[in-house]
Amino acid sequence: MNRKTINTVIILGILSLLSVLSIQLFWIHKTTEAQRITVQIQAREDSLNLKQFSERAHIALRDVLKELNTHDDISANLYGAVKQIRSNYFSVDIEEELHPYYLEQLLKREFDNQSLNQDFVYGIYDCYSDSIVFGNMIKYTKDSSYSVAANDSIRKTSNQLKWKNDGHYFTVLFPKVRSSSIDIEKTNVSPWVYLFVILLLLFLFFLFTLNVILKQKRLSEVKTDFINNMTHELKTPISTIGLSSELLLRGDFKEDPDRLKRYAEIIYKENKRLENQVERVLNVAKLDKEKLALKKESCSIHDLILEAKDSFDINQTDQGGEIDLVLDAEKDVLMVDEVHITNVIYNLLDNAVKYCNVVPQIVIRTWNDSQSFYLSISDNGIGMKRDDIKMIFDKFYRVPTGNVHDVKGFGLGLYYVKLIVEEHGGTIQVKSQPGKGTTFLIKFPLK
Repeated sequence: MNRKTINTVIILGILSLLSVLSIQLFWIHKTTEAQRITVQIQAREDSLNLKQFSERAHIALRDVLKELNTHDDISANLYGAVKQIRSNYFSVDIEEELHPYYLEQLLKREFDNQSLNQDFVYGIYDCYSDSIVFGNMIKYTKDSSYSVAANDSIRKTSNQLKWKNDGHYFTVLFPKVRSSSIDIEKTNVSPWVYLFVILLLLFLFFLFTLNVILKQKRLSEVKTDFINNMTHELKTPISTIGLSSELLLRGDFKEDPDRLKRYAEIIYKENKRLENQVERVLNVAKLDKEKLALKKESCSIHDLILEAKDSFDINQTDQGGEIDLVLDAEKDVLMVDEVHITNVIYNLLDNAVKYCNVVPQIVIRTWNDSQSFYLSISDNGIGMKRDDIKMIFDKFYRVPTGNVHDVKGFGLGLYYVKLIVEEHGGTIQVKSQPGKGTTFLIKFPLK
């Protein structure tokens, strides 16, 4: 996937998010507007119903008061006697003592006449005895009748009401009647919360998808580079074997057995070279599928370094490379897998030679602290950029060299090094600058 395709995906993703945002904003605006209108209509209906309820309650209570009044001037006694304290709480002044059962029957009858159809509880205050008598909680049932509530705890609400301490009066409370108090702003908060959650999820999904695409792009580039490297690594020995085989088939070597032997040696060496390359790839694949089994034993790291230096000196006789040893570690005997640790050292030395465009100058240092053994390998090679340092331990990754394939390998060496070091409980770090060489620092625990 090229950069142009990725940019197209990003642009389309952003446009999709903006489209979803626009649609959501449009529908939220429509929804909130509809909710606002609905709330206004409901508030008006509630206000009208509450007003009608209040009027019917006043009429019913005045009719009750008429039944209770024994004086001739009824209209004078009714004036201002019924007071509405709250939307569901009424007080009625009377001039004499009142029996609770008689009041209860009158209230039932008059409320039924006015079709109030509400539960109610009443209380009677007598100033002579300075006492309050609470009536039963009267519930309105489906068959349009009133009955005493089985659970009388609801009438205790009357204890919380305010009572005055003079005169005779009774109060009526309708517990289920509530004034309309819908908060429009709170109603409109929910859609915006939903929009925020949806957009957050979409944004996270978009970032996750973009991250996956970029990783796949990098993986594709690494695999392509690996295939190119493998092609170049295998092409030379295959061509050499093919050419040597063709010469053997065409030639007559009865009089020149040395030449025959030379061609046979070439075929054998190139075949071993192919075998080693394939074996390296298969070993790494095997390490990925199976748990690495290390055969740890007490071993001197200094001895392994000296052996690696001897091998390096033999192979670098023509090039003139050098290794300087600064082995300051007093404790260099560790429990390690000798074969794998030797391979780690050889891989790092091999990289120091391959990625150097001058005569290799390598410095190997060791030292201790109270808990660890340190091994550093520094070179005077071409160095690496910061972006490359982050990826050099990835499988198949190799520092880009353009179309020039003068550096052999599959990008598996440092992946193998990191895997082995971590299996030994150690860590590996890299410091490098372009043109100033590279230093690998390995840290192993002493115990």
